[in-house]
Amino acid sequence: MASVSASAAPSVLLPTYARAPVAFERGEGAWAITADGTRYLDFGAGIAVNALGHAHPHLVKTLTEQAGKIWHTSNLYGAPDGERLARRLCEATFAERVFFTNSGAEANECAIKMARKYHAAKGHPERYRIITFEGAFHGRTLATIAAGGQQKYIDGFGPKVDGFDQVPLDDEAALRAAITPETAALMIEPIQGEGGLRTVPGRFLKLLRALCDEHGLMLIFDEIQTGVGRTGQFFAHEHHGVTPDIMSVAKGIGGGFPMGACLATEEAASGMTLGTHGTTFGGNPLAMAVGNAVLDVVLEPGFIDHVRQTALRLKQSLAELKDRHPDVIAEIRGEGLMLGLKLHTLNTEFVSEARAQGILVVGAGDNVVRLLPPLIISDAEVAEAALRLDKAASAVEAGLKRPAAE
Repeated sequence: MASVSASAAPSVLLPTYARAPVAFERGEGAWAITADGTRYLDFGAGIAVNALGHAHPHLVKTLTEQAGKIWHTSNLYGAPDGERLARRLCEATFAERVFFTNSGAEANECAIKMARKYHAAKGHPERYRIITFEGAFHGRTLATIAAGGQQKYIDGFGPKVDGFDQVPLDDEAALRAAITPETAALMIEPIQGEGGLRTVPGRFLKLLRALCDEHGLMLIFDEIQTGVGRTGQFFAHEHHGVTPDIMSVAKGIGGGFPMGACLATEEAASGMTLGTHGTTFGGNPLAMAVGNAVLDVVLEPGFIDHVRQTALRLKQSLAELKDRHPDVIAEIRGEGLMLGLKLHTLNTEFVSEARAQGILVVGAGDNVVRLLPPLIISDAEVAEAALRLDKAASAVEAGLKRPAAE
């Protein structure tokens, strides 16, 4: 497979990423293509971002047309396309208010601020703490790494921002014990993506809703990775009939263009009055045009049905893969087209072997490999992915069986 061509000078990019030795010049649907024409089946989709694959014609046309009109005006002026996108999101979800951002971390920042401001505006500024769950990932800002609670992201950036209390996932006793008169909200991902494709049981999400109602708390769902059709519903919480007060959205909503949103009920957003929050780039005309184009496709009748059907075929293929390689694959996790392979072997090795077979997958916590293909993948591409993953698993297996060097 193709690799990144050597540069005459060392990189001056901040060395915070362990980049794979490959770079892409263009893409077509579910395929990412290098400068020399080598094609990779993209089952990472930019970490669940490229919901409609690469160079989707409707997105390209929409973005190109908008680029020829106006790029940026700021939020000092009216935003017709933003109003339209917000209204469409409200019509398709529980929400009544929307705030647009540039990223998922910023959407979570808005959600956190909104929950705190709700209680402050009601005369209870002491209610500022938010309970989150072990294994969570909510972003890389100082507040969101504190919300996620994973020490590896906090180390060196302390002291940890105050106001977040982590409890074990699906532990009712620990959760009840953590709720105090200072608690403002509960915040959770319906499926932990970075945390290893751990699906939160529906009964636990229903418990969270009941506890929020009982104690007057805000329920925040982080649907940054699970949203916009990824799990076979428009948003993952719809599988369980549980409605949040606030929800953060990003990744797939922009189809590859950087954007996010914080959705909320009228009541939850009631404290966010004039001047309480803002952004320079959030809701800019380019992002709003693309967001509307994504919804044109995802909300088309039958599209999410296609996701569910494709996901079923992929999950069946993965079950067969697990049966053939029990020494490599321990468990299949996830929902819809947000699936994971929990491995017996190192997930980093599997990611590398998969790339060698021309398929891109993404590592996650708990020694999991994530499969996050574009929602537009075909049956033929599912079958091709199964073949390439089988070869990758065989290569990993062969490494297990190699005799130790003398």
